[in-house]
Amino acid sequence: MKAVFAVAAVIIKGTKVLAMRRSLDRDAGAGLWETVSGRVEPEEQPLDAIVREITEETGLQVRVDKRPIDAYAARRAGAPMVVIVYRAEHVAGEVVRSAEHDEHMWCTPAEFRDRSTLTRLARAIDDAFAVTTGAASRGDRAGGRDVEG
Repeated sequence: MKAVFAVAAVIIKGTKVLAMRRSLDRDAGAGLWETVSGRVEPEEQPLDAIVREITEETGLQVRVDKRPIDAYAARRAGAPMVVIVYRAEHVAGEVVRSAEHDEHMWCTPAEFRDRSTLTRLARAIDDAFAVTTGAASRGDRAGGRDVEG
C-alpha cells in the first residue's frame, strides 16, 4: 500500500489557532476537527502544497514559515500517511471555507485539544505557540512565504 504524503498548517492569529471541522460527507475523518491540511500532489514540493491548501481551504492571507514544525506518521482511511506540519501567521482576511469543511473557529490550543482526537497535531500546535520570536521575524529568518487568498 502506497503512503499518502500530506501537509498541515497551524495558522495562528494572536493567541488562537484556526480549527476546521471536516464536512460530514468526507471519505475520511468526517466531522473531525483539524487544521488546514491536504495531500501533496505528484512532483509538488511540500511548502508549495501547504500554500495551495491554505488558499483553497481558507482564502486567508498568511505568512508561512519555510521550516516545518513537525513531521509524523499517521493513517488515513487505513492507509499509511506522512504529515508535514508548518506554522503560519494570519496576516489578513476572513475565512472562506471550501466544501471540505463545514465549520471553523479560532480557538486556543486547549480548546483544540478538547475538540480533536489528533493528539500529535495538538502537540504541533503547542510547538507553534512556543516560538518565542514574532512570526514576521521568524518568517524572514526562515525564508517564509506570503500567501494571499
